[in-house]
Amino acid sequence: VDLVESGGGLVQAGGSLNVSCAGSGRTISMYMGWFRQAPGKEREFVATISSNGARTYFGDSVKGRFTISRDNAKNTVHLQLKSLKPEDTALYYCAAAPDPVSFLYVRAPIWGQGTQVTVSS
Repeated sequence: VDLVESGGGLVQAGGSLNVSCAGSGRTISMYMGWFRQAPGKEREFVATISSNGARTYFGDSVKGRFTISRDNAKNTVHLQLKSLKPEDTALYYCAAAPDPVSFLYVRAPIWGQGTQVTVSS
């Protein structure tokens, strides 16, 4: 198993939540990041970060509200979700890819099992 998510849960609208993803030796040199999928909707790009943490990219729907960071000493990526809205409710998947374009086109080759984030109104 290359990616293991943790965190997530239930939060009220306007609140904050953190989700984390532990990578493997295979992912440490790759872009890591997150997608999400709500029931009945297509999988959506959320955020990604380069292997050295210098470059980050965000989906339009989360810009300014979510932040992504990386701790390579622990081979872990963190996604901080703020100002949450009910429409942020989804299964959040951690992923890894050799480049950011793979994330933008939702084509990352390595995926985790997902962690649920539910935002109540």
